[in-house]
Amino acid sequence: MRIALFGTGGMASALGGQWTRHDLTVSGRSPAHAAALAAELGAETLDWAEAAARADAILLAVPTTALEALLTPLDLNGKVLIDCTNVPGATGEPVAARIAEYAPGASVVKAFNLAHVDVWRMTPPLFEGRPLGVPLCGAPEAVAVATELVQDLGCTPLPAGGLDRAALLEAAAGLAIGLWFDGLDARSMLMAS
Repeated sequence: MRIALFGTGGMASALGGQWTRHDLTVSGRSPAHAAALAAELGAETLDWAEAAARADAILLAVPTTALEALLTPLDLNGKVLIDCTNVPGATGEPVAARIAEYAPGASVVKAFNLAHVDVWRMTPPLFEGRPLGVPLCGAPEAVAVATELVQDLGCTPLPAGGLDRAALLEAAAGLAIGLWFDGLDARSMLMAS
């Protein structure tokens, strides 16, 4: 698969580091940071438009405030956009829905937003001997692509409905992250016997 990493921060580095069997490109606002991450991953650096044209899937790992300006000028028809972003305390329209508006010809999936960046560096992410479950909300074709990428990490894909359900993932992230910052174990609310 040809994957474009849009962003050069922790999420792009962690997930990209798990997907090196794929054809990776890196694009970022800082050419120096993009070149450094590309060297780390054995990838190529391309500008946003070139990377989008070449990619089957694009990981959006940039600040949410940059998404509209970044995506609207690009030709993203037929591309799968993977939204791993979170906006703590946000209310209103989910980020994933805004992304779909900025790129109307693309297929969007919300994924990888419920775990800390360090979890994505684990090979594989196992907790008490069980693989991490990764909820996926989006268009069926986008969920299918994200399913393969989740499995590459050794995780269990959890198809959780259409993009209209992405708001639930974003709200869950806000709740869980708030609990963790308060020193509480958010996992305990989901334990089953």
